[in-house]
Parts: sequence; structure tokens; C-alpha cells
Amino acid sequence: MGSTIVEKILGSHADRTVRPGDIVDIRIDVRAARDFGGANVVQHVRAARLPIHDPSRTFFTFDCNPTGSDQKYATNQQLCREFARDNDIRVFDIDQGIGTHLAMDRGLVRPGDTFVSTDSHANILGAVCAFGQGMGDQDIAHAFARGSVWFKVPRSFKVVLRGLPRKTATPKDVTLALLRKFGANGLLGVAAELYGEYVDRLDLAGRITMASMFTEMGAIIGLFPVNDAVATELAASSGATIRRIEADPDAVYAEVHEVDIDGLGPMISRPGHPEDVVPVSEVAGTPIDSALVGSCTNGRIDDLRAAVRVLDGRKVAPGVVFKIVPSTDAMWQLALQEGLIGKLKSAGAMIGSAGCAGCAAGQVGQNGPGEVTITTGNRNFAGKQGKGAVYLASPETVAASAALGVLASVEDLSSGGPARLPRKPRPPSAASESHAAAGPKPTRVRGRAWVIPVDNIDTDMIFHNRHLAVTDRAEMGQYAFGNLAGYESFARDARPGDIIITGRNFGAGSSRQQAVDCFLALQLSAVVAVSFGAIYERNAINAGLPILSAPAVGSGIQTGDEVELDFETGKIRVASRNLSVDGEPFADVQLAIYRRGGLLEKEHQS
Repeated sequence: MGSTIVEKILGSHADRTVRPGDIVDIRIDVRAARDFGGANVVQHVRAARLPIHDPSRTFFTFDCNPTGSDQKYATNQQLCREFARDNDIRVFDIDQGIGTHLAMDRGLVRPGDTFVSTDSHANILGAVCAFGQGMGDQDIAHAFARGSVWFKVPRSFKVVLRGLPRKTATPKDVTLALLRKFGANGLLGVAAELYGEYVDRLDLAGRITMASMFTEMGAIIGLFPVNDAVATELAASSGATIRRIEADPDAVYAEVHEVDIDGLGPMISRPGHPEDVVPVSEVAGTPIDSALVGSCTNGRIDDLRAAVRVLDGRKVAPGVVFKIVPSTDAMWQLALQEGLIGKLKSAGAMIGSAGCAGCAAGQVGQNGPGEVTITTGNRNFAGKQGKGAVYLASPETVAASAALGVLASVEDLSSGGPARLPRKPRPPSAASESHAAAGPKPTRVRGRAWVIPVDNIDTDMIFHNRHLAVTDRAEMGQYAFGNLAGYESFARDARPGDIIITGRNFGAGSSRQQAVDCFLALQLSAVVAVSFGAIYERNAINAGLPILSAPAVGSGIQTGDEVELDFETGKIRVASRNLSVDGEPFADVQLAIYRRGGLLEKEHQS
């Protein structure tokens, strides 16, 4: 039986043949920590007195706050700089741009390599057929110190794109169409391989756009086999021979999906959920306040060129702020050389420093209450980019909307734009206020149930990004669920020992460790969900937070019930209702980490 791409990459880094479900220790070719999460990594390494395994393969990338405009970010960045100097680690500082793009453009990561970062979109490296993963700060600290991490080999799906979209459709539109098909958890925990005529024609920029959004489908990664054109481009940038990683002809896939993209036009994702995708025509005419071209998804030179082509002879509409954020300084400089910066400025756009743009609180792109934004980013969770409403679309759609002052595609430009619809402002969310400390972790626990029957609760709902600079776990509990509608008072009302019972894909989104640590601060006994986001699951296990996956957990349990959990058997019982539910027992590695209090606790004790 042959191997899929992810099985080949992980197997070559574990020195053995691997199959789905295997838990293996894999060598990490490149490990990085960002200004978000980097300070926590440093704290873990210093507290445990860990070594640095190989400084030449270890990096810091400051892309969340490339201006150093926030005092806490600036403090964290300086902490990382000092640590880097002491340990001969290279820093791609605030003037360089997005770390994952630098890894590809500088040839740090090549096809078949492994890469981890505190960036939840590290799986964008699938664009060059490398294995990239976003991980929490304990995982990254371990990779810094040991050069490896444990990993569960995912199942592989084969996704075949049939047909070709309209000329007005872009790789972003095709990606949004995939989101519409698979939803927020349709690829949960799997490695997807992409095939078809459209994929064969994709250049590197298009692959980067598509690969960056598989996180939003719940996938471990989306992998694009390298074609001749991409291999030539990678060889030119890295100066190295590019090897091809391809699945064996007899590779076994858990599922094969064919997606019809023939005749696809411009698409858009409505606020709150990246997977809530419709044709642009369905929302055309909605007034906007701001627009942004940038992010790891669409900040390449091709995207800036597209915006200039759309704006040719046009100005940004009155009252609209149009923000441009190149992905890297190299893209910024190239745009300057080609005259794109001048053309964008003349049209009324503002240009930011290279970096992550609106996805991070420290960069241009945040919006205020009632503000309507259209962006090329990859996430529009409530509160992710501020307190307004955020639509996701291609650079062409964003630029057309900026020029017309309403949501519109390039197909609307010739007609002067769609009719303007009434404005619909959205209210802001509130944060909670409470605090507690962590407690003991027995293998059998009882606690009061908090039933939260919501799927796809993302990490911004659990722990909002405006609190990301908080590094003291004791302070985190007060913010738990502060951005989850209807549960803003959770942190205030929760009691030590409580057990959360929730739905599918819990912890979707970011790699932030705080979304786990806030529950440890509240001394909760456990979180039980139908399924968990892949990064969140790792973070919880590594931090010693008990989590159980139970597909049938939504049946019968009510808030306030006393629930008994057995982590070794996976049994979930409610004696008062004579109810028993089977969950997944702790894996050996999970139980070992849990019993010693966390991934790094053994290191602390040595």
C-alpha cells in the first residue's frame, strides 16, 4: 500500500513508514515564534532551563505588530530580541513582513520539509508541498529545545477541482467556494491534497492564497504538488534544487471529493463566519466604510497589481478608507519599483508596513463598532478585526468595492455599480470579568455541566485577541468566553470543577494558548466536545487541560447536571438521569502528559 503526501513527509521525518492515527515524533526542519506567542515561548524555555537544539533552524518573526505601536507587543518583541542575541537565533524583525512568507521566499522551507510556528496559518506552507503547522507556545518551546514534536498522522482526503472558473474569478474565489462546500469543519483534522486542471495552472501566489485558508475548513493542511513553474520559481528564490513530493499511485485516501468550479464567479464571505459564502451579487450594494488588501492570504505583488488594475482611472470612494499592507518588505519594495505604491496613493489608498494587516490588533485593519469592512484576509470571526462587520473577498472585489463605496465585484464596474442598500450597523461584543487559579487533575472527575450547544466556537470567542498580550495565566480566566454571544458572563458565573459540554470543532481558529489557559485559570475540571480544532486539541493536551471527544455528547445532558468523567475509559455518566455516553479515552501520550501536569513539566523538574 502506497503513501499519501503527508504520510511521506511525516514518515521521512520519523524515519519509518507511517499510517493515519500513528503518533510519531517528527523532526522539525524550521521552527519559528512570532511576536505573538514568542514571549511565552521564551518564558517556557527559560523556566525549564532548556537548550536550543539548532539555532540555525530557529527563528523569531515579528509580523503581528510590525510598527511596535503597542507597549505590550513592544515589550514582548524586545524580550525575544534579547533571547535571540543570547542564543544566536535570527530575528526577522518588524521591517521584514509575514514569517510564513519569508520562510518560502527565503528558501528556509522547501518541498518535503517540516515547519512549525505560533502562527495558526503555518499550514500555508502546503503551497510549496511542505508540512507546516501552527502550534501553541509549549509545542514551539519543545521544538526550540529538542528539534522535534509529537504528532498524530492525519487521514488524507483527495480533492479534485473540476472545470475552470470565469475569468473574473480568482484563487480567492475558488477558495471561498471550497469553504462553502466543506464548511468550518468538513475537513476537520485531515490533510487535503489538491488536484485538477485549475490546480495545475496555479502559480505560487495562487497556491499561497488557497493554502492559507484550509485552517478555516478545519484541515491540518492543504497540500499542492509542485509543478514545473512553481519549482522554477522556488529554485530561483532559494538557489537550491527543488525535489518533488508526490503521492504514490496506490496511496489510500479516507475520502475523495470532486468540486465543480466550472463557470464560478466572484464570491464573498459574510461577516462572522468564513464559510458563510455567497456570490458577490447577493450582497452587492451594501455600503462599506473600509477596505483592505493584505494578509498572508492576499498580500503578494500579484494582489497589489490586481488592485491597481481595478483602480486604473478611479479614486477611492468618499468616506471609504482603503488600506494596503504588502506581505513582506520584498513585496513592498517591488511595488515601489513598479510604481504601484504611487498609483495606489494617487487613488486615495494608504500603505502600511509589511505584515499581517487586520488579522492582528497591532496592524492597520482593525475596525470600530458599526464599521463595515471588506478585506482579503482569511478570517472574519466576530471581534477578530475589531467591533465591526467584516466581509472576505478577492483583491479585485475589494478594490472594486473601495472604488464604488459599496460591496461590488469587477463585473459591476462597467455599469457604475449596484444600487446602494440601507446601512445596517452591528453592535459590539462585551468582555467578561472574573478570575481564578488552576487546580488538581485527577483521572476521574465530577462537576457541574455547562452545556454550550454551539458548533465551531473559535478561539476569538473563547479568548478575544485584544487580550493576547496577557502572558500571566492567573489573569486569563476573567476573559473566558467574553466574545461568545450569550455566554459573556461565563467567567463570572463559573465555579471551580465545572465541566463544559459543547459541539463540533471547539477551539477552531487561532493557535493562541490563552484559549486553553483561561479555563485552567478558572479551575474547570474538563471540556467535553463532539470534536476539537486540531491546534486547540494539542494545546489543551500539552497544557494538561482534560479534554474528551464524544460524538454523542449532545444527547440528554443539561446545564446544571452533575457529570462524572473517566479519562482512562472515556466514559461520561450522569447518574441522576441514568445516562452513560462513550467518549474517546485518553491516548497514552495524552495521559502521560496529563499525569505530569503538562508537556514541559518533566523538563521543569529535571
